[in-house]
Amino acid sequence: MTLSEASEYIAGIPRFAKKTKPENTKELMRRLGNPEDSFRVIHIAGTNGKGSVSAFLESILRTEGFRTGLFTSPHLVSVRERFQIQREEVPEGTFLRAFRKVLDVTGKMIQEGYEHPAYFEFLFAMGMLIFQEEKIDVLVMETGLGGRLDATNCVRHPNLTVITSISFDHMEYLGSTLIEIAGEKAGIIKQGVPVVLDCFPREEFDVNEAVSVVRRKAAEMNAPLHEVTRSMAEGVFFSERGLSFSINNSWYHHQKVSIPFFADYQVENCTVAMTAAAIFGCIAGHFSLQSVLSGVSDTHWMGRMEAVMPGVILDGAHNADGIVQFLHTAERIHKIRHLGLLFAAVCDKDYRKMVKEICQDGLFDFVITTEISGPRMLPADRLKEVFEQNADVPVVAVKQIPEAFRMACRMRGDRVLFCAGSLYLVGEIRKELR
Repeated sequence: MTLSEASEYIAGIPRFAKKTKPENTKELMRRLGNPEDSFRVIHIAGTNGKGSVSAFLESILRTEGFRTGLFTSPHLVSVRERFQIQREEVPEGTFLRAFRKVLDVTGKMIQEGYEHPAYFEFLFAMGMLIFQEEKIDVLVMETGLGGRLDATNCVRHPNLTVITSISFDHMEYLGSTLIEIAGEKAGIIKQGVPVVLDCFPREEFDVNEAVSVVRRKAAEMNAPLHEVTRSMAEGVFFSERGLSFSINNSWYHHQKVSIPFFADYQVENCTVAMTAAAIFGCIAGHFSLQSVLSGVSDTHWMGRMEAVMPGVILDGAHNADGIVQFLHTAERIHKIRHLGLLFAAVCDKDYRKMVKEICQDGLFDFVITTEISGPRMLPADRLKEVFEQNADVPVVAVKQIPEAFRMACRMRGDRVLFCAGSLYLVGEIRKELR
């Protein structure tokens, strides 16, 4: 089977397979030989910031000399982006060998009455085989959705767990309250395994409810809890190269840090990642301050306030809290430049709240709505109606993303164009740019 055939099969899984019970995934992993036990694991859950924290951590660990694996989602262009070794996409041959093995075991399980793994479960199994074959030292691994019932929670012995910012997202799956959502995220906490928790406050809601849930779960599991607070990040300064700040906690004493990002929420993510790196360094037995500082300054992460061409910025803000953070950066740029917006969302997000937040300060001179294909599609016309209810600016609906992007580029003039609302939108635009 070729790479394109394998990728096509994987992409088609949602058409015939649904999420299975954790026992089904555990049985799949058992038959594969539990490859997830072959390396150290840092397991990361949370609503926002998982990808950025993962990217910071991977860069630190690689700089320190570890052979790293990175398992993230979603991918933006190629499914192989989800499996990275030393920050490079998995080699084609390794990818195909893992695919064939998972497909073979899956076929035998189906004959015995088991269900076909869901899309993410299949990819998770492939990933663990890939990282085993590539003989990595440590895997930085994001959850797909939630935590407690996520396929990644089949990893029985992580060395460290990290819970990033918790807010409202995937409420039809995780619950309608912050307490319920936090309970699902806290489900990754394991007996005796240290936990790093993002406790930065939020303007739009009180995070203490979520923090209390994680505290109780950590206490129940005798897991040492390390809380990361806003007071640990001091003196944020913006420059042409990104952000700098000072981190001050038990491991870093007023240490100056520079990161190549312009969104101020990356200070929060970097503080979480640096704290996690220090704790993992204690576990692994070696830790270098210079590796940490060099690692964070050399971190790259696609689709997070990413300038892909002059005056065009991609940002994967994809829920209400992510939109708030996105708008903080947009407000700063709006002080010196006019702005335009290309926007898409998926139907299971609170897109009405997202649009209301976007429109309340009148930052954008025009809006173009577009849509993501697939079962979670939110029609561009419906998004257009919601924007028109909240803003008195021109709003145009264009169904096809390439056409919408070209129109947005024509309309922007000397404005800065933001493309936001979904990582899938970011991926489609990057594909168009290629």
